[in-house]
Formats: sequence, C-alpha cells, structure tokens
Amino acid sequence: MGSRRGRQHPGAGHAAQPPQPGGRGAARAQQPPQPAGRGGGGGRGGIQQQGRGGGRTSRVDEAQQQQQQPGRGGHARGESGAGRPQQYPRGATPVQGAASSSSSPLAPELRQAMEEAPRDFAPQAPPVQEAGPSQPSPEAPPPVQPREEHGPAEPTAGQEIVPTAPPQSSKSFRFPLRPGKGSIGTRCLVKANHFFAELPDKDLHHYDVSITPEVTSRVVSRAIIKELVNLYKQSYLGGRLPAYDGRKSLYTAGPLPFTSQEFHITLFDDDGGPGSERRRRNFKVVIKFAARADLHRLELFLAGRHAEAPQEALQVLDIVLRELPSSRPRYAPFGRLFFSPDLGRRQPLGDGLESWRGFYQSIRPTQMGLLLNIGRTRRAYPVQRAPALCGVWGRVSVASLTLVCAMRGDCDSKRQKHIRARFRSWDLWVMGPPRFRCATLIFVKGRPSAGGSHMSGVWGREKPRQAFPRKICGEAASNPRPGDSIKKALRGVKVEVTHRGNMRRKYRISGLTTQATRELTFPVDEGGTIKSVVQYFQETYGFAIQHTYLPCLQVGNQQRPNYLPMEVCKIVERQRYSKRLNQNQIRALLEETYQHPRDRERDIIRMVKQNAYDKDDYAQEFGIKISDRLASVEARILPAPWLKYNETGREKDCLPRVGQWNMMNKKMVDGGKVRSWICVNFARNVQDCVVRGFCHELALMRHASGMDFARERVLPPLYARPDQVERALKARYHDAMNVLGPKHKELDLLIGILPDNNGSLYGDLKRVCEIDLGIVSQCCCTKQVFKMNKQILANLALKINAKVGGRNTMLVDAVSRRIPLVTDRPTIIFGADVTHPHPGEDSSPSIAAVVASQDWPEVTKYAGLVSAQAHRQELIEDLYKVWQDPQRGTVSGGMIRELLVSFKKSTGQKPQGIIFYRDGVSEGQFYQVLLYELNAIRKACASLEANYQPKVTFVVVQKRHHTRLFAHNHNDQNSIDRSGNILPGTVVDSKICHPTEFDFYLCSHAGIKGTSRPAHYHVLWDENNFSADELQTLTNNLCYTYARCTRSVSIVPPAYYAHLAAFRARFYMEPETSDSGSVASGPAGRGPQSASHSTRGPGGAAVRPLPALKDNVKRVMFYC
Repeated sequence: MGSRRGRQHPGAGHAAQPPQPGGRGAARAQQPPQPAGRGGGGGRGGIQQQGRGGGRTSRVDEAQQQQQQPGRGGHARGESGAGRPQQYPRGATPVQGAASSSSSPLAPELRQAMEEAPRDFAPQAPPVQEAGPSQPSPEAPPPVQPREEHGPAEPTAGQEIVPTAPPQSSKSFRFPLRPGKGSIGTRCLVKANHFFAELPDKDLHHYDVSITPEVTSRVVSRAIIKELVNLYKQSYLGGRLPAYDGRKSLYTAGPLPFTSQEFHITLFDDDGGPGSERRRRNFKVVIKFAARADLHRLELFLAGRHAEAPQEALQVLDIVLRELPSSRPRYAPFGRLFFSPDLGRRQPLGDGLESWRGFYQSIRPTQMGLLLNIGRTRRAYPVQRAPALCGVWGRVSVASLTLVCAMRGDCDSKRQKHIRARFRSWDLWVMGPPRFRCATLIFVKGRPSAGGSHMSGVWGREKPRQAFPRKICGEAASNPRPGDSIKKALRGVKVEVTHRGNMRRKYRISGLTTQATRELTFPVDEGGTIKSVVQYFQETYGFAIQHTYLPCLQVGNQQRPNYLPMEVCKIVERQRYSKRLNQNQIRALLEETYQHPRDRERDIIRMVKQNAYDKDDYAQEFGIKISDRLASVEARILPAPWLKYNETGREKDCLPRVGQWNMMNKKMVDGGKVRSWICVNFARNVQDCVVRGFCHELALMRHASGMDFARERVLPPLYARPDQVERALKARYHDAMNVLGPKHKELDLLIGILPDNNGSLYGDLKRVCEIDLGIVSQCCCTKQVFKMNKQILANLALKINAKVGGRNTMLVDAVSRRIPLVTDRPTIIFGADVTHPHPGEDSSPSIAAVVASQDWPEVTKYAGLVSAQAHRQELIEDLYKVWQDPQRGTVSGGMIRELLVSFKKSTGQKPQGIIFYRDGVSEGQFYQVLLYELNAIRKACASLEANYQPKVTFVVVQKRHHTRLFAHNHNDQNSIDRSGNILPGTVVDSKICHPTEFDFYLCSHAGIKGTSRPAHYHVLWDENNFSADELQTLTNNLCYTYARCTRSVSIVPPAYYAHLAAFRARFYMEPETSDSGSVASGPAGRGPQSASHSTRGPGGAAVRPLPALKDNVKRVMFYC
C-alpha cells in the first residue's frame, strides 16, 4: 500500500495475556522490512507537544499559545519561599569590603562576580564613554584586574564569543517572602476563575511504569495502560483506579498489592476491514513502586509552615484531574489544554482551518489552599471531513518550469481563470481538497510549450521570470528554495490512505520526493528486482495512479523511505495545527477569542458543571472535591498618577481617568528636534497631492505638540515601488545628504507611507533605515493617510517624539522625587525579554532584548540592545561576556555593561539601585533564569569598578497565564469600565497568590475589547527591600509612561519595550536557508557587533550574528 513499516493506534478491540510474575513475557512479533511502496504498518500515533513560544501576540496567545508552550502557566517550579532576609543559602555571609551601596549577602553562585575588577566608575578613571563600538584595553587575568582605559568593546572578526556558563541551581536558595499585604487604594471584591479544591485524605502512591518495546506516543501508552486496568483492576490492582501521565509515572490512592509486577498486553490495530486480519502488537509492562506522595507536607506548605512546595504531591493531583478530559473521546488533549469541536460553534479561519473551543486547567497552591484554575481558550484545527489531500483542481498550461509555492485560499473556476491570466508561461497544478482549502501550487513540466524544453518532471530551482503575486501564493518570490516551504508545511501532518477500502492505515509525512511519481522505483526483493511505484500500485491493489507527474508523499525515515501518491491520501481528522498562522487567520481567531467578561465568566462556570468533577471516577477514587463557584477575592484599585506636561501648554498636569487621557491643550514635556526629514511613498493608490497634504498636517501637529519640527521637507515626496525599497531608500538618502552635507547637517527622520497589506515591506524599510542608513523612521498606512484626523496625527507625533530623543510625559512624583527607592538615589530600571521563533521554524535563533532607563529621576527614556542566541534558549546569554583579544588580552562586555556605561554618560551618575523587570519566564524556569542572569548583572557591575555592587530587585512579569479577574457585580457601573472589565489599577496580592512568596496580580490597563488579562508580577530577588505598596505603586505608575499612546498599558513599559525591540530585531535577520529549509542566524544587532562575529549556543552550534545598529539609532527609542 505504499508503506513499509510503522506503529498504529490501538483499536477498539484488545486482547491481553494474564500477568506472569517474574516471567519474561511473550516475544514481540516483528515484521521483516519491506521494500518502499509495499504495504505494512502504519505511522506513529500520538500528539507531539511543541516547545515554548515567542513573542507576545496580545490575545492571540490565549487562543493559539498551545501551539508553542503547553502548560506554561503551571505550578511546577523549583523551591518556594523562606524567610525574607534569607535570599542566600544558609550559612552564607556578606562579602567583606563591598561598597556601601550594597551590603546584602550573596548566594555562592553569585559570589564569583565579586572579585577585583576594572574601575570604570571610579573617580580616578577617565571619562566613561557611551555604550558603543569603543575598544577596551586588555585586562589582566583574575583575581586582580587592572582598570580598563576605554569603554566596552566586542571581539574582532573571526573571534568566538563564549557565553558565561549558567550556575547550578541551589536547593537552599530561597525567593523573598511577602513583605505583608498592600494597603493603598480603594478596597473592592473581584472574582477569579479559580475553584476551591478540597485536599484528599488518602495516601498517594507513585509507581514507575516501563513499557517494552518503547512507545513514544502518549496515545498508545494510555491505550496500553487502559487495557491493563480493564483486565486486571479487580484482581492484580486490588480494585484501584490508577492515574497515568502517559509516560513513566502511575499514581494510586493507596498501595497496590505488590511492589513490582510484570504484565503482558496485546493491542490490535483498528484499521482492518471486514474479514481482514488485524495486526497485533505485544507489550511488556512493568509497574514498580517508587515512593509515597506526602500530602501532609503539602498542607504545611499551604499553611505557610513549610518552605518547599511538594512538587510530587501537586503533580499527582494535576494528573488525576487531567484524567477526566483526557479519557473522554470528545476532547483532544494538549498538555493542560483540552479542545473539542462540540464545545461551541466552530468558526472558519480560512485556508482550510477552523477554530475549536477548549479549556485550560491546572491545580495551583495559593493562600486559600488548593485552587483549580480553569480558563477558556481557542485554537486552530484543520477542517474535519476534508476530502483527499491532493485532488487536482485545475491546470494552467505553460512553460517548462518546476517550482513549488504555498497557495492560500480557494481555487474555483474564477480563480483558475485569474491564475491562467497571470501565469501563462508556466505549467501550474493546483493541489488540495476543495473544502480543506489549504492548497499547494506545484509548477511542473507537463507538455513542452513553444520555446520550452522538457524537464521530465524533476523539481528544479529555477526562478520565475516575474515575481509571484502575493494574493496568489503565500511564498515570497525571492525564496531561494521554494520547495522547502512545502516540505516544511507538510512535514509532520498525519494522513490515512484511501485505496484499500476499510484498511485505513495512518502515516506522518516526512517530506516530498524530488521526482515525479512515474519516475520512482524501488527494489521488491533481495535479488534486486526493481519495480515502479505506478506498476506496484496497479498490480498489488488494482489502483491506477492518475497524476503520475506529481511527486509522492514521503513517509518513514530518510534512509528507507516509503512513497505514497498524493491522490490516495486523506488528512486525518482532529489534528492540531501547529504551524504559523497568517495575518487573516490571526485576525479571525482574535475575533473569536474576544469575549465580554460576563459571557466568559458564564462559560467558565458552565464548563466546570459540564465536566462534573463530583461524578468523575478519578476524582472520587482520589477523594478530590472541586467547587463550582468562582473564588471571591479581596482587591484594591490603585490611584492613577499625576502626569507632567510642558509648562508652555494650557494644561501642565494631567490626571488620567479610567486609564486614559488625551493631548488636547497639552505639549510634550520634552519635545524632540527634527530639523531635516524626507518622505517616501510606497503606496500606489496615494496621490502625490495627498502625500503633500498629509506631511503638511503632520508637521503642524508635531509643532503644536511641542516638538522643534521643521515644517518643510529636505526633498519633495517620492513614490517608489515596494519591490525596490532598498534601492529607493538609499538613493533618496544619498540625494538628501547631497543637500545637507555642505551644511554639516544630518538627516533626522524618514516618513514612509505603506500599503495597508504591505507584507515584508515594513520590515525591509526598518532594516535599511536602522542598519544601513542610521536614521529613525515612522511608517504610516494608507488608511491613516486618507483618514488623517487629529487623533491619528497626535499618535504619530507621540511615536516620532520618542524616536528622536524626546519625552512625551513624565510622572509628577518622579520630578518632585517622591518615588521611594527610585528617585531618592540614582536608580536604573531594566526591561528584558526573549522572543522565540514561530512553530515550524526549527533552527531560527531566539532574540533577546534588554532596555534600560537613561534619565534619572524621570525614568522615561530607554535605550535598547538586542542579541540573537541559540534556538529557544530562554536564558539571555549576552548580558555579560568575556573574551580574549590577541592585542588587549581579556576583554569584558555585554548588554548590561553597555547600558550601565550609557546611563553614567547620560546622567552623570552611577546607579546605586537596579530594578530588573524580566518578561517571558515560566515558573519552571524561575531558578535557572535568576541564578544565571543575576550572576551576569553582578559580573557586569564588578567589571566597571572594584566592589561596585548596586542593590538589585529582580521581578518576573508574566502575561501568559490563564487567571482572569471579574467584577463582583457586573451591573455596578462604578466597578467596571466601558468594556465591562475591572477598573485599571486593580491589584490582588491575597488568596489566589502564592502562599508565602512576594507576588501580585495587577490589571493596570482599561479594557478595549474582550476580557482583560492582569499581569502577574513575581519578585525573585529584592535587595532594595520594597514593601508591597511601594513596588505595586511603582509598577502601576510606570504603566502610565508608555511612550506610544495616551493610555496605561497592561505590563510595565520596560518589559513592553524589550518585547518591541526583540520583535524589531527579527527584521534584521538575513536568512541562510539550509537543506531542510531552516534559517540560521546569531547574536543580533547589538551596537558594537559586526556581521563577522559568532557565538555558540548550548548545543555547540554556531549562531551567526546580525548586522549592528548604528550608534545614533540605538541611543534612542527606535523600536517605538
């Protein structure tokens, strides 16, 4: 049937052998290898979980984050709180001789940074240079290092950067205790989507499970254990109903009547037709006692009398509660997420996808005790009941070109006519099911056309004579390997064959053949007899392959592949779609995700009642009881801060109302200067007169807002074709400098007008401006140009002012120095984030970004640096680094060091305090991230001046969680905003928070659409000894200083800026496509870095750096 071997899902009918204690079990039946194309076993079943995801995508991550990070918001984390003063291991003592700015003791992992170091901040040192591409002097080897004579530098070309190895986690390391609860603000009640879980009074036992032969699919593993329980529950299992995690662990509410037992289970495949013999598979299962889960320790932890969270007990309860939805066939499980097409209306997303409703659940230890967090979510699934994967819809006759690209959309008769009109010079085959609508365009040689040569169906790499219209194909015409995108899109998709009646074997696609079906052959016996795939299917199955010019799907391994003609395959239903969604799909998914708070609350309660936890066999077996009422939580509404504007405006101060305000009668507190600027128009439908009018109105608005802005452009607006963006920008920049050069002036700003659907044009423009030309730019869509109202112009003015070095507003308390632990001493505020590649991009680097405040005490201007690092590496590797220079010896650098030096140059002060807001860290990574990155901060400080160790507060910012807060009374207009959400400034630091550690939920923004998600702040290190009120108020007030709008934002701006900078750095990447279609890159466009430097990720693979940002760009908030 086209397959050689493989495993298959368990069937409905099973048989098993009775257990044979101590026996070796039945021998597993082995099928001999079969030649390619021959019938055999099916493909592996099961659902493969994806790694953690990238960058934040507003509410898309709520509906789609399960593609990237299942269970990220779970409880599984290292150690928990201890005494607040003990943020270091027991017995550790303060480092002697440290500067007075920091006398806090350190963990052993952090003490290595306290050796003598260069004294860049010392009074006798020469002036500190700005964070830029300056060259350091050599440093002597530790422990005594001479002072550097220059600022930070980077390795020369060809040198390899060796990241500092992360320290090992310490079991005695403790996070700070909660310093009491806050009291500032108006008290109120809110409801949270947490449900009380009564702790069972039974002993929980843990057993190790070993299955032979090894099974990689959780679906098959669960089927084996399910069959075992069905057969031996009342006998060998003593009536126990065990909970199984699908891997190596099994849990019971009480002991089993043995400590070790061997079982033999037989599963039958369910793909056999009537009268056909089903394949049987034998497994040996060994269950062995491992340990008891101590629930008493869990009770002590919840009561605050035990420092460490008993992870095993929490894991048992989580697995038990997941057994209910996992065991029901209606649900498609994915970690802690469960989806079903029957939970609500399925909404088409386009291109053969639809959204399914689902829910998330996780058991969490809180101050109230154990709570079950349940939330609603959505994700994309392929349309069910799709016809065959590759039915040919239409053909366009033309030249001998073989090319592959992805098509998005339908292909009806009208569409075919359009394609014919645009592609008259190629042979075009459109493949894909009419209802699946995720088609594939394959350009192959069919009949030789006039002037064309015959290519015999082999896929080539020739480029088309003209670019593909984006409306027709989703693949960029400049892609040097178009076929790789199709292989990547199909890789991992599960299909079933349709040419054998009821025998529906399943396979996973591993690739596509490089030859047409009619050219594929394989050996049919050991004697070397060769037979073609077309002949084999005709003789074996009586199936005549119609479309022999198309390639075959390749299943199995690369060494001995199996070939399946596309026309005999059908996409298996209920598969997760783990690839990247396009913009239209994201937009459609967002519309389905938006839900009014009242409706979301009602749906969550309905979901809990439908799950009927009180009637669940597993919950009853383990004695777990779940309430069906939302948790009622005490909260406070923090007051909004007063904002400072320029004294020349009619309104000098402003008090935001419900998280928002406007720029009427106000002027920017510190207007930037733009003396020379140009405009380039890439939108064909925007006439030159419209562009001139838009530029004139924008200049008037910026001047009225308080900027020193030249009303006339250096050159008239220029129209340029979108496919010539780099050439047009560089030519126009050269023309402008011909005018400005003799006057010794520089170009300050470029305005770009882009089509509404501009594809890669935006990223190309940013890359050219910030990497090649060294100017900041502001892009405007055509709809903004045509609409051109005061609100749009004011918002553009805010962004432009931030990009050219101005300040839009600042906190009145900052100007008057009334912010404790921030304005009473020089303090720098950092924000850091790491964004990861989209699903399916297996080798693309992760991008780390760090921003830091450059003004004090105002803390509104932030400089940013970015760095590419190993694929899906969460630790920021480039915070601090040391390398050997042939001339200068040991040289130190890194993002923290550069930003500290830049702060010193900008303010004339060296920071005495550091507040580090770290975004994107899951709870399971808390210890690893803290120990590594705090150690890097320590080393960066020590490298600037001997004994320089400012006090550090390290706070993790989490948005990817499933906690939602609802108004206690949705009809009380005084407790909700216009969107029906809780009021901005609502903070919760009790009941649903950690039993002992310093964390809180803060909803700092006003809702616009859907249900607001509060940010979760967790303090991992606090040498500044913030009180709850001080840190909560500081965080909330900073959310009103976001430069891009006149609204408070949902997370603290430094973390927000870091995310924007990391997202921007993706545009700087220069793809280097490998044979597998993956992209490799490296430490990103940090200021002093050049394209020739390299670093190495944890796996040892070299990561290629990105081009460097120009100095005048990285000094300002270019990412706004």
